Amino acid sequence: MGDQNLGAAKEAAGADRASLQAGLWQSEHAAPSGPDEVDAARAQEYALLSVLLARAPDPALLARLSQLRADPSPLGLAHGTLAEAASCSTVEGIEREYFNLFIGIGRGELLPYGSYYLSGFLHERPLARLRGDLQRLGIERAAGQAEPEDHAAVLCEIMAGIASHRFPVPAGADRELFERHIAPWIGRFFIDLERAEGADFYRRVGTLGRVFMDIETQAFALPA
Repeated sequence: MGDQNLGAAKEAAGADRASLQAGLWQSEHAAPSGPDEVDAARAQEYALLSVLLARAPDPALLARLSQLRADPSPLGLAHGTLAEAASCSTVEGIEREYFNLFIGIGRGELLPYGSYYLSGFLHERPLARLRGDLQRLGIERAAGQAEPEDHAAVLCEIMAGIASHRFPVPAGADRELFERHIAPWIGRFFIDLERAEGADFYRRVGTLGRVFMDIETQAFALPA
């Protein structure tokens, strides 16, 4: 991820924590130092995905998304298609799309939960195992968080917190968390989002998520 992609994602997500889902999860420890450039870029991509999966974008975020810059890389192209979709979409239309995809009457078209993808049911053993690992890392639920820990938006927020060093964890903890609790299912979720019947704007979010998770999978596969 180059400087251009880092700046684009940071601008779209917003620099202040209040504009992100960040803040619903917290660490019991203080962060010792800031991230390097690569981790900062990763944190912004995770934060952007977290925001978009947690709720439909408001007018300010939609305007920032329309300014995302494209480049020839797969991630840059995904930014460009998301920007194009943002520039020709309305807040009201995306709100309806988000409701139909993730909430619905009874349930949405998609269920963005690790337990569902790994076991076929909600609140199953994959969630219990995730909770145990987060507890060992000192990452805990903050007041106001309603979604379970295996929601795609929550996992992206937690990874953003680790990559940004807001959640200080032992070296290699992000790799372990990704490989144990994210990689086994989230790629299938983003592919399903790309192909969802009710997806238009969120089809581009699915593409961004799939491309970024592929990058993370390849990076974590490299020798430490």
